[in-house]
Amino acid sequence: MTTHSQVRRAQNERGSALIIALLATMLLTALGLTLVMMSNTETAISANYRNSQETLYAADAAVERVVQDLLLIPRWNDVLAGDASVSPSCTGVTSFLPKSSTPSAFVDGSTTVSLPNSSQQINLLSATCNMQKATNTLDLWGPDDPVWRLFAWGPIDNILPGEEIDSSAYVAVWIADDPADADGNPSMDTNGTLTLHAEAYGPGGARKVIEVTVARTASTEIERGQISQRGQDELNQRARKAAVQTPGKSLSNLKMNVTTGTLQ
Repeated sequence: MTTHSQVRRAQNERGSALIIALLATMLLTALGLTLVMMSNTETAISANYRNSQETLYAADAAVERVVQDLLLIPRWNDVLAGDASVSPSCTGVTSFLPKSSTPSAFVDGSTTVSLPNSSQQINLLSATCNMQKATNTLDLWGPDDPVWRLFAWGPIDNILPGEEIDSSAYVAVWIADDPADADGNPSMDTNGTLTLHAEAYGPGGARKVIEVTVARTASTEIERGQISQRGQDELNQRARKAAVQTPGKSLSNLKMNVTTGTLQ
């Protein structure tokens, strides 16, 4: 027989299954949302890493392209000279000539750049002004402070004629005299060594900067040395020859004595 207390207890527990079901649904919903957020985060991380690597390789490719142009220029003083026809104002910088009078063959038509997959624009002449002001403010080398000239710039997919590169990155390369030559004239190359500053602007706001020194050798090649951290050993291994041992100084040279067979 069912007592009144049992009936009353059963009536008090009415609807508890619905509450348990709702709680279970909320828990499963929270777990599902967490998985979706984790998936989106992982996708964003992968995309950022891909864009970062793509932009890094674009900057490195710009340096390689510029080195090929420098091989064809017999007097590097012509590269260091500024183009007098382009002289915008740059507060705090006297005789501001941001473009090289002998630019690379890799040159875009405009110096106002729309960044990849973005509505943001950058003016390369203004960027040159900011770079020069930062260099002058640091004043690390006194009268030998680099004077930057815009030497090469354009979309990376135009870097090779007739070739299609699947990248929307935009690159620019500035060139300056190696300050370690200590000749007191940043527009005069006296030791066959230059400094290159390459920047690449990639999708997703990625931006990479590479600085290297390049030096003439006795052969028809240019020796390249890394002076900034790029974070990847493989990029060092891709240099044409051994790195410049002391930027701006004379390169060591060993010769074999054909009589004794010793190196000297």
